[in-house]
Amino acid sequence: MLDKDSTRGLWTSKIGFIFAAAGSAIGLGNIWRFPYVTGENGGAAFVMIYIFFILVIGLPIMISELTIGRNTRKNPYGAFRKLKPGGYWKLAGGLGVMTGTLILSFYTVIAGFTIGYFFLILSGKFSGIHGVSQSGEIFARFSANPFNTIGLSVLFIVITSVIVINGVSKGIEKWSKIFMPVLVVLLILLVFRSVTLKGSLKGLEFYLKPNFDNLSVSTFIQALGQALFSLSLGGGGMMTYGSYLSRKEKLVSSAGYIAAFDTMIAILAGLIIFPALFAMGGDPEGGPGLIFVTLPSLIIKMPGGILFGASIFLLLTLAALTTTISLLEIPVAYFVDERGWSRKKATLLAASIILLLAIPSALSLGASGWLSKLPFFGIGFMDFIVIVFANYALVIGAFLIAVFVGYSWGIKPALHEIELYGNNFRLKRVWTLLVKYVCPVAILAILGYMLVTGNYF
Repeated sequence: MLDKDSTRGLWTSKIGFIFAAAGSAIGLGNIWRFPYVTGENGGAAFVMIYIFFILVIGLPIMISELTIGRNTRKNPYGAFRKLKPGGYWKLAGGLGVMTGTLILSFYTVIAGFTIGYFFLILSGKFSGIHGVSQSGEIFARFSANPFNTIGLSVLFIVITSVIVINGVSKGIEKWSKIFMPVLVVLLILLVFRSVTLKGSLKGLEFYLKPNFDNLSVSTFIQALGQALFSLSLGGGGMMTYGSYLSRKEKLVSSAGYIAAFDTMIAILAGLIIFPALFAMGGDPEGGPGLIFVTLPSLIIKMPGGILFGASIFLLLTLAALTTTISLLEIPVAYFVDERGWSRKKATLLAASIILLLAIPSALSLGASGWLSKLPFFGIGFMDFIVIVFANYALVIGAFLIAVFVGYSWGIKPALHEIELYGNNFRLKRVWTLLVKYVCPVAILAILGYMLVTGNYF
């Protein structure tokens, strides 16, 4: 039921919230990033470590974010300022708003690729190519063309804005209830097709049979980083979505469903990619180019390859859209809460700012990109934004949330919010231990590793 005193909008049902929040977590991080990171880190052993970190780090932080959001009924900046007025904690909230906004600025460019590749595959662009090198040339030309990258980014942010502008229940929740079931059905159909390919058993063995011989510190850091990135933690998205949640809903079970849904999608994505990859003789350590370079060069050769390939990129498009919706909602909620703007005005301004920020990322792609190598840093503009905001800022944000709930706001008021209306939290002692001690130490380990080694997740 809707809270009568809410003027910001609330989720009208628990399933609507779970679909929307799971959609926030389920994105390119699950279907694009998870398979290639898994491939680079040895397969099944990495998957097991990843699931462990989802449970002991990701889930406690998610519960904390949702609790702060629901208690305050505010965006990240407003939430910290409300709970700790006059202090510096509002800067942590401001970091969350900024992180979500800057992540969306490059995310929308990559999301645009998924639409472009859907049509490239259908058009037969990859038919007749021989090997990864030719597929790589197609990607290089596609990504270096500003009319492709900027135009598709505009298209993606326009679609996202149309949904967000209609509000929480009539926009985000309504479309999440459509997108998520379609996404799951499409995933299951693609898994069935992939695992029935001749030679797919080798891919299943790589993905499902653990081999712990080659584990390293990097493997654990990558798994922990993927858990944070995959669940969309530290960037303000879950806090914002939590602010629209009815006080009668069970926070812990909701967080559990979201984490389970998110993990299931990632696992299913691997069941699509690795059997198909091994069946066609591909290399699982394809890195970020696994989806856009390696896979198209292989699947086009299989029976029904055009349909299979186009379906994968349709799946990626839907997954990306559920995430861009949540990322855009972060600055929109800020403008609505803190500036008192209408949702329409807030959405149009936020989308315009994000598009302006997306242009440098779009122009930095390709060896001849206008911003492909920044002075002093020696990396492209998009790479710079990814490192600063999708790595450092996201990790720092998750760390600050754990410290805030564990020590500043306090475990007691957080538990009071969680257990409203008699919702008993049976694992509250375990959650307290994890939030106060395990999560901060583990997240600091990621930060220290990145600073010392220069490697990122």
